[in-house]
Amino acid sequence: MTQRSFKTDESFLEKLAIGAIGTQKVIKDLRNQGHTSVELERGSTGYKIWKTIKIKRVRVPDILCVNSGVRIESRAKTNLVISMSHSSADETRGWDYGLKDDDYTALVVCEKGGIEPIDWVADNIVQYIKVSDLRKALKNNKVMQEKPKGAEEGFETRLTWPSAIANSNGKLIEIDNRIKFKRDSDGRIISLALSKKNIDLIPCVTIGQKIRKNQIIASVVQIHSSIPHKTINQQKYYQEMLKSTSISDRYGAAKAYSFFDGNLNINPLVERIDDDNEHIYVKLEAAAALARKNDKIGYNFIAQSLNSDYLEHRLESVIILGEIQSETSGQLLIKVLTNINQHEEIRSGAAWALGELNIKSTIPHLVAAFNDLSLSIRIESARALKKMCDKYVNIVLDHFQEASENERHGISWALGRYGKWKTNELLKKINPENIDIRQWAAYIIGSSDQNRIINDIEELKQKDIELYFAVTVLWKITSSWIYQLKEY
Repeated sequence: MTQRSFKTDESFLEKLAIGAIGTQKVIKDLRNQGHTSVELERGSTGYKIWKTIKIKRVRVPDILCVNSGVRIESRAKTNLVISMSHSSADETRGWDYGLKDDDYTALVVCEKGGIEPIDWVADNIVQYIKVSDLRKALKNNKVMQEKPKGAEEGFETRLTWPSAIANSNGKLIEIDNRIKFKRDSDGRIISLALSKKNIDLIPCVTIGQKIRKNQIIASVVQIHSSIPHKTINQQKYYQEMLKSTSISDRYGAAKAYSFFDGNLNINPLVERIDDDNEHIYVKLEAAAALARKNDKIGYNFIAQSLNSDYLEHRLESVIILGEIQSETSGQLLIKVLTNINQHEEIRSGAAWALGELNIKSTIPHLVAAFNDLSLSIRIESARALKKMCDKYVNIVLDHFQEASENERHGISWALGRYGKWKTNELLKKINPENIDIRQWAAYIIGSSDQNRIINDIEELKQKDIELYFAVTVLWKITSSWIYQLKEY
């Protein structure tokens, strides 16, 4: 039984969201430093949950700096501690599995920012630690290892690199057998120990230095505020890596090719695709890099993988197409979405990927998907359509007017959740003789922010008094404290 089986979907989603928001923050921080940082491990910046088909991806760090080849593993924390889970029984669950000495771990704190599971906000401070330093501290017995109560040999444990962390902004004033800083908010002196369980900590700051909340000010490892720049010949560097015996190297190299500008020597990528012994995910990344250059070889391989015997490969191909902005990607995904012989989650994935692509020509196909018997396909199509409202809301409004009654459910949800349509544009689409349109229009307006359209409501009252009544009833219910009150 997997670990995930013990968690509810909401709890699992929250953990995914914390990790994704932390990784997004690290990528942004690296870009601010001048790095070309990109997501290396697919899915590390998102929190989409695939419920049926599980994809076991190549184990690589979350982020790659394409300009230097440096890789970063992002660790988002709700309570900042330099700690990692670890298993001595299973190598693949070891704290540093898949990491190289030159890789870095990035730490970022996330705090709750709302009531939804995905409502988390990353702190501004991002701190980096070189993996070789973490390994060195472990080898020198400067790491605390905690086992769960009753744990037997081989159980997962937690490794902690002892540290002293500032819980507020301030200024460092003294380093002796303790480290002291003056807190900005009230001038109080905060004193932290420079030893934990007989392990000495080394200060990471100097006297007089300003420090920030969540900053590691002493530790057994060196803390970096930035990643050093390293100049490489990118094509040559990644071409060599494509020949590496390490699958994570070849995977990262194939991925990096997607971000090269200008003329590209495609032969190394084609060789990976043609190598019968190559791992499918390296082949798919090579194909994705070619497809981004509009090369047929890349698209042909991805299209072939959409009909693989293995559902995992098909789903990965669908996700990749959602990352390649082109009409060709959209058309391939539409074929998957409308193919009733495809697995239900693959078709749902195609609908989701169409939302990621956000191409106007695919909107009619998402609307038509609301006639499908599969609830999951209808759900993902509605979510995709909602994303597309940002760019194409007037086209979605046209479909609201012209749709069948089956189709109008999903369109109305998308418009209601979007909530930023112009009231006069929506009212133009309401046929007073069509009860279904009027009912769903009441839902769209009634589920939207009333403060945004309160000045337009008089126009609705004049145009359709019954619709006005329905909208105000919905507003009354949804703004009451009893709304969503549960019995438990």
